[in-house]
Amino acid sequence: MSTLADNLNTLAARIQRAAEAAGRAPASVKLLAVSKTKPASAVRELYAAGARDVGENYLQEALGKQAELTDLALTWHFIGPIQSNKTRAIAENFDWVHSVDRLKIAQRLSEQRPTDCEPLNICLQVNVSGEASKSGCSPDELPALVAAVQALPNVKLRGLMAIPEPTDDRAEQEQAFARLRLLLEQVDPNLDTLSMGMSHDLEAAIAQGATWVRIGTALFGARDYGAV
Repeated sequence: MSTLADNLNTLAARIQRAAEAAGRAPASVKLLAVSKTKPASAVRELYAAGARDVGENYLQEALGKQAELTDLALTWHFIGPIQSNKTRAIAENFDWVHSVDRLKIAQRLSEQRPTDCEPLNICLQVNVSGEASKSGCSPDELPALVAAVQALPNVKLRGLMAIPEPTDDRAEQEQAFARLRLLLEQVDPNLDTLSMGMSHDLEAAIAQGATWVRIGTALFGARDYGAV
């Protein structure tokens, strides 16, 4: 068994333990394999081990991998910052976008989504820690943004995403994730997605209701940014 398959099995066990500890069904938490800086061959190997959802931060890197992996039934998620000049390619080539942080981007994704595709699943990114360096709308901006995005025709608002300020303190991790969960309940309890939690804090995220955990390092190992 390959290292990637081993890592995938280890993560599945972590997710199962965390879900059970939170009184949740393990199947309610999905793993998003974040393959930035990793080659298409690694994604292919992970697919063979059972992964089906792939998250990408960099558009050009993602498009190259997609071109190499057209024979695989993968679901592609864009999770990085979005520039206006990249929205058309994202709308045309992804199934999910987790990192929408302003109405202009959502409008462009809706306008540029091909008419023969299903509506684009999107999450709104919220800056729950108030970091100046982080993308995301503020919690105060969220209700109006939710209402505006839900009125768009070719996108489907699924929920919220956050990348809290890193900390090793479990209580602080849970507090940040709890803020996102409470915001979801306040703006629309019918939304079904909380995209939160990464390799170092997935247990805290699952305890607070994560439905997607975005995992890179624990699956693929350290990233090689020179390869991007």
